[in-house]
Amino acid sequence: MKITEIAVYAHDLPVKNGPYRMSHGEVFSLDTTLVRITTDTGLVGWGEACPVGPVYEQHHAAGNRAALSEMAQGLIGQDPTNIVRLHRRMDELLNGHRYAKAAIDIAAHDVTGRHYGVRVADLLGGAETEVIPSYYALAVDEPNIVAERAAEKAAEGYPRLQLKVGGRPIELDIETIRKVWERVGSRGISLAVDANRGLTVRDALRLSRECPDIPFIMEQPCNTMEEVLSVRERTNHAIYLDEITTDLVKAVGPVAKSQCDGLGLKVTRVGGLHPASVIRDVCEAYSTPHTSDDSWGGDILAAACAHLGATVRPSLQEGVWIAQPYIEGHYDPRGGITIESGHIRLPQGPGLGIEPDETLFGAPVAVFG
Repeated sequence: MKITEIAVYAHDLPVKNGPYRMSHGEVFSLDTTLVRITTDTGLVGWGEACPVGPVYEQHHAAGNRAALSEMAQGLIGQDPTNIVRLHRRMDELLNGHRYAKAAIDIAAHDVTGRHYGVRVADLLGGAETEVIPSYYALAVDEPNIVAERAAEKAAEGYPRLQLKVGGRPIELDIETIRKVWERVGSRGISLAVDANRGLTVRDALRLSRECPDIPFIMEQPCNTMEEVLSVRERTNHAIYLDEITTDLVKAVGPVAKSQCDGLGLKVTRVGGLHPASVIRDVCEAYSTPHTSDDSWGGDILAAACAHLGATVRPSLQEGVWIAQPYIEGHYDPRGGITIESGHIRLPQGPGLGIEPDETLFGAPVAVFG
């Protein structure tokens, strides 16, 4: 099988009841990049990459498409089922830019699954479950509003809640954590407090020391590894890494060195499903819990995260976050990825199990072949 064409699309994903607020600002709409690869057998595969604006991570939407334009022509003629070789070819064509390579990687997994008549989860080692736990991210807001929303999501069946903090006086974050825990602490909910790099060491320590009775995990409290290690040495709360795990080495290194207690694993940040599955296996070897998700995106990226999440050892499964509750509509009008009772049902069709309506995306911004 050979790739004969690569088409790149730009698509807007407005935030439902926006904005969505985190420590580094707020977003009203997300610019996602979709990739369609066509093969000489007529099979098609879809991929996606969607950054949350230009400052959340080290990539942005225009950079996605520029990087794809740099690589795409050189991928024509490659066998998409040879995913390791495909990654090596992408690295020969372009240094770095793993987020753009992830869109190709996801599309390659999709078309490979279709070729062999199996799901992407099967390509990644096999599903442990058909119903994957998800978690809900509570955006930065007034303490009482966040606490009320937390209670609603706990009642819906979410086993885990992620509380965004940072970008405002730490006293407000502490008050919010306490009010949220008052509402959901008796329900067996797992709570993550995620600063998205937005706290100083001082404020991260204060947040932990003023909430010693609340068993939350602290996710990516500060901007650098040095700051995170400084916090971890002086707090009793578990520390998870997220935004600074920008590639496979930066993810598995801290796990192997016992420098973190868990990971927020993002598929596109590390380059796609292939490197993400390697990180999954290292985490299992070191009994390190982790999520299997991404920063944003529609049905294609949600399906990729669900397939990876379904293969995680259940005792290490911290959930799969998808953007579906925050956006309107689906790419696939009949098989879109949804959350029901806080869980995601794994798609059943071959590949990703998504059949996107291409008319939603308009004309491609670039076609190579």
